[in-house]
Amino acid sequence: AVVNYVALLGWSPAEDREIYSLDELVKVFDYTRINKSPAVFDMTKLRWMNGEYIKAMPDEEYYKYAMPEIDKVISRDIDKKTIADLVKTRIEVFPDIAEKIDFFEELPDYSVDMYTHKKMKTNSENSLEALTEMLPELEKLSEWDHASLEKVAMDYVARHECKNGIALWPLRTAVSGKQMTPGGAYEIMEILGKEESLARIRKGINKLEAAVQ
Repeated sequence: AVVNYVALLGWSPAEDREIYSLDELVKVFDYTRINKSPAVFDMTKLRWMNGEYIKAMPDEEYYKYAMPEIDKVISRDIDKKTIADLVKTRIEVFPDIAEKIDFFEELPDYSVDMYTHKKMKTNSENSLEALTEMLPELEKLSEWDHASLEKVAMDYVARHECKNGIALWPLRTAVSGKQMTPGGAYEIMEILGKEESLARIRKGINKLEAAVQ
């Protein structure tokens, strides 16, 4: 990524493209397209370009760099490769991983205000209702997978004739304690497992009950 970026400082290719391998740069370089004005080093663009290279990495090469960053943050026995897959398209440099996945290790002490989301039309009251009603259905599940979790949430949506976000935003908030996460409620709950997910949902219910009293 650094070679690619530096090659484009003060020079532009004929085609509207920015990602090149070294061999491709050698083939397309044309000295007549060197700019007369001085180049400006843009760290934001360099990070973006590095992110594009990460996205294009073969999985095994990507895991070689991603897993040590994940191991720094997560000591629990969970599927770290799935976590790595979730963040692959969401990072620009490998140290970005830590802040995006730390909630898998431990639920942060989050504000109950996070349950209120204007676009999702959620608030403390309907979030409490959703989590309280879905909890017993989640406890009954014998299979803790994407399809089973989705059925519980979508059954709630169907019963209440509401938007998906009314069920999914409270779930994701309860199990992650974050407003932005790599992956949605189902993916997070699958990785955390049944016991940890239910424990976090119960904590969310307790937070909401204290807030709405």
